[in-house]
Amino acid sequence: MLRKFKFFMKSSNEESIVQMLDDAKKICNTLATTTLSDLKIQNYKYDSSAAVRELGLDKELVSELVDDYVAQIIKAVVQFEDYLTTLHNSQENHYDLDYTAFRELAHKNLGVARNLRIKDAEILLYELMKKDDLDYLLACLEALKVCAMKLSPKCAYNTLKLIKLKSSL
Repeated sequence: MLRKFKFFMKSSNEESIVQMLDDAKKICNTLATTTLSDLKIQNYKYDSSAAVRELGLDKELVSELVDDYVAQIIKAVVQFEDYLTTLHNSQENHYDLDYTAFRELAHKNLGVARNLRIKDAEILLYELMKKDDLDYLLACLEALKVCAMKLSPKCAYNTLKLIKLKSSL
């Protein structure tokens, strides 16, 4: 009886993960062909072989590090969104915009993306560090999130579930 229940739960999660991945691909494609078309990230597909070769790590370890990166990015998106809200409120109130915390978070995550040779994330995080247009930054942030989801859908799904659970407490 317990096995059947576990299988049912697993199947439901797998369906949710597949749906999340499909949605992420659509959003990524839309952003990559419209607002972010100049970044040329539309057809990017991550290949861990460069990280394996250049870092001298085995494929399994790189895969674990990519999962850690995905969880880190999904969690960082919450912080980025808070910073963007603050910046947007400052802009509406005609205050000086202070991008320092936003850019420091982008820089921190950029280092990880560079180390793992995740090119689309490198490009998006660089844009987050350098640009000032809040709407453009929001588009880059959304692309960063869905690109991370594409890297490791199961990890992204579990991280999102954990964030949702923690926020409900």
